[in-house]
Amino acid sequence: MNFGQRLKQERKKRDLTLDELQQKCGVSRSMLSKIERGEKNPTIAVVAEIARGLDVTVSQLLGEDEEQEVIMIKKDQRYTYKDPASGFERHVLSPILPAKGIEFILNIIPAGQSSGKFPPHPKGTKEYITVTSGTLNLELNGKLHVLNEGDSIYFDADVYHQFTNIGNCECSYYLVIDSRTIT
Repeated sequence: MNFGQRLKQERKKRDLTLDELQQKCGVSRSMLSKIERGEKNPTIAVVAEIARGLDVTVSQLLGEDEEQEVIMIKKDQRYTYKDPASGFERHVLSPILPAKGIEFILNIIPAGQSSGKFPPHPKGTKEYITVTSGTLNLELNGKLHVLNEGDSIYFDADVYHQFTNIGNCECSYYLVIDSRTIT
């Protein structure tokens, strides 16, 4: 819900006309009407005046106190895949909600093993990686990037990519895949 819609909802919840709200907050009726229709984007000072007139906090009026969705995934309930040939493990740490466009994953690669080559994701997809242990060799369209424990990398994932543990011990890393499209 945008600010104008939220303002209108709060005003109607209090059974106020635009004229009555104008009297309470000092913001002109025409400005209030334009804000509600989405034609004007008020300054924070105007938002504060409107909030005072509605007897709510700025955060409440901005919707910052809206109840947030909470989904907890217990360790024994997460989706896990282990490649039988390489031992590569993929633990999905986030809920699988395709409409959200974000995946949070823990990958674990045994020493000397590889994820295999991943095909390009759709254009606009981004990946963020932080290595938590070991040494990771990331190949992006044939170019190699070596990451050690604590290193991070970000890349456009619309290219072929492969993860290889080039160390002598297990390599683990967190991966965030952002496939939200910007319109």
